[in-house]
Amino acid sequence: MSVEITRALDEVAITAPFPIQEMTLPIALLGTDMIGQARTGTGKTLAFGIPVVQRTVAERDPDYAELAAPGKPQALIVAPTRELALQVAGDLVTVARHRGTRSVTIYGGVPYEPQLEALERGVDVVVGTPGRLLDLANRRALDLSHVKVLVLDEADEMLDLGFLPDVEKIIAKTPEMRQTMLFSATMPGAIVSLARTHMRHPVNIRAESSSDSQTVPATAQFVYRAHDLDKPEVVARILQAEDRGKVLVFARTKRAAQRVADDLTERGFPATPLHGDMAQVAREKAMARFRDGRAEIVIATDVAARGIDVEGVSHVINYHCPDDPKTYLHRIGRTGRAGASGIAVTFVDWADMARWSVINRELELPYPEPQETYSTSNHLFHDLGIPPGVTGRLKPAAEQPARPSTRRPIERSERSERSTSDSGRSRQPRQRRRTRGGAPVEGSDRPAGQSGTQPRRRGRSGGGGSGSSADRGPTSN
Repeated sequence: MSVEITRALDEVAITAPFPIQEMTLPIALLGTDMIGQARTGTGKTLAFGIPVVQRTVAERDPDYAELAAPGKPQALIVAPTRELALQVAGDLVTVARHRGTRSVTIYGGVPYEPQLEALERGVDVVVGTPGRLLDLANRRALDLSHVKVLVLDEADEMLDLGFLPDVEKIIAKTPEMRQTMLFSATMPGAIVSLARTHMRHPVNIRAESSSDSQTVPATAQFVYRAHDLDKPEVVARILQAEDRGKVLVFARTKRAAQRVADDLTERGFPATPLHGDMAQVAREKAMARFRDGRAEIVIATDVAARGIDVEGVSHVINYHCPDDPKTYLHRIGRTGRAGASGIAVTFVDWADMARWSVINRELELPYPEPQETYSTSNHLFHDLGIPPGVTGRLKPAAEQPARPSTRRPIERSERSERSTSDSGRSRQPRQRRRTRGGAPVEGSDRPAGQSGTQPRRRGRSGGGGSGSSADRGPTSN
């Protein structure tokens, strides 16, 4: 490993390799094709990121001018999702801090211009998702004919998302004599076939023995049979557990993710949704807030959360039961990463029992009959270290800010109500022709004997009760 890379890793306190890195680096640095298989969260990114940076000729290197096409991509890393591509690109920047390696991240959902301009200026490494990569390659804006290192990251996820045909087309645009590294948590048949077709005598590396559990040992798992209507209360209590860091909550649908995020926000928790209906810019902002701690809680769908690698995630909550064992592994793999400990909580509704039985059996988990659990269950507080006496809100109701009950909103409410009344009635003109003190003006059409303070009595009687329009407005929000 070069001195520049070693110095860059030392600066971020990376001094000892993880098993997948220790086994991969000697082979990958030689330029040999390889297949790396390890559980999620065990350090696969640096296992291929370091060889990519080392084997790429940087602009400041003496032999850069000898390249056949300086400025054309020398390495290509294909990732299944935008979030994973950004995370990989960030790790590459860290590794190449003192090498001067130029990289660009290419993915859909954002304008083409910045990506095209970066390619025109010249790059050494391209990280991207299959759709946008193939699009730019077909437009001849992305030249892959000089790629000497190709990495397929999370290949099983690309298979699940239907990207394998695009990946095949991208590979066909790269030189045949290249180094290919494929990394995957699982090895389904289609990925094995892909490796046999496009790799030359690859070395297979598995970072654990076949007898090891598929889940990360540092993650404590809790499975509860919970009622859907009580889940928000249970989650609110878990979010107040001792030593709680960042939390990732998984929902089955985009609508459910948004609903859970809105509910937690209303309860006083800093929650942010992350799903496919959000614009790409909004998703990137949500991830940035999650990474730097401004948003401690993210509620995400499976597709939106694939590839999330955020430091400090202490809890993963499966708000809805995963559909299959693979989804379960990917979800809980967002915590307990890189040697850290984590907690995974899964809610299994009564209708989910058949689905959970399959997951429990295939992963050989010890939870065939999840314990029936409610937000007031003693074992919930004991299992997760929740202080006794916490409620479903971050602050007691007495500490919440008082709702506004001023005269001005009441008057607006009255005007709104009166504007919907029959235009022939004289109430609205009386309201508009009333002076600040409530006395009728000259020429008013108020009937004789009616007091000018009548609207004042209305405001007093309507503003103080729980049924007033002024109180109902803020409460419904």
